Amino acid sequence: MARNTKKKRSTGMYEAILQLRDLEECKRFFEDLCSPTELRSMEQRYDVAVYLLQDQVYTEILEKTGASSATISRVRRNILDNEDGGAMRELILRMGLAENTDASV
Repeated sequence: MARNTKKKRSTGMYEAILQLRDLEECKRFFEDLCSPTELRSMEQRYDVAVYLLQDQVYTEILEKTGASSATISRVRRNILDNEDGGAMRELILRMGLAENTDASV
């Protein structure tokens, strides 16, 4: 069997996330699932996405989040330069965070 055969992704974790009841349960779930470093990286990328959608410049985003320019560029490619815009972009827009440059993240 070829080693480069892609393994089918499991949907169990995503289905579990949809069952979370509130913010506290969601935080506890991700704290159980992720290391502190992994969790901080995901939170940082989300914050970067919000700031990018607020049209903030890289230097401001770097100062506010501590993200590297490489991380900011990667998030930009994934949410802004992607034809579909991605689910994160849709969610940020749905939450109204891109409409107000003073929105706290």
